[in-house]
Amino acid sequence: MAKKIMVIEDEENVRLVVSLSLEKEGYEVESVATGEEALEKVVDFAPDLIVLDIMMPGMDGWEVLGLLKSNELTEKIPVCILTAKGEVRDMMYATQKGAADYITKPFTRKELVDRVGLLLATGAEETSSV
Repeated sequence: MAKKIMVIEDEENVRLVVSLSLEKEGYEVESVATGEEALEKVVDFAPDLIVLDIMMPGMDGWEVLGLLKSNELTEKIPVCILTAKGEVRDMMYATQKGAADYITKPFTRKELVDRVGLLLATGAEETSSV
């Protein structure tokens, strides 16, 4: 059975690249454009991993991450941040808020696929590279 990944990204072209890259690797992908939509679908979809953008209109990624980590139904799902925010303080904040990994844009398809694969293979707690 394929591992399930939810992609939360407001930029359509990035969402499409990420989703297609992961689908090509055999993952089942649910992609959404907003944090609100993600929170509506996450429990039913039950992803093994979430790829989350930070800078989104409306509910930003920090708020989504906080809500995911404060809900007993979603708190154990590893979250990989995918963002243009590359400052060390942002990476440290992500770790403090419970993110399992942090990938900065621009990224390569190989980097995305390799890091997602590592998170899924070994468990998020041991693989945090933030």
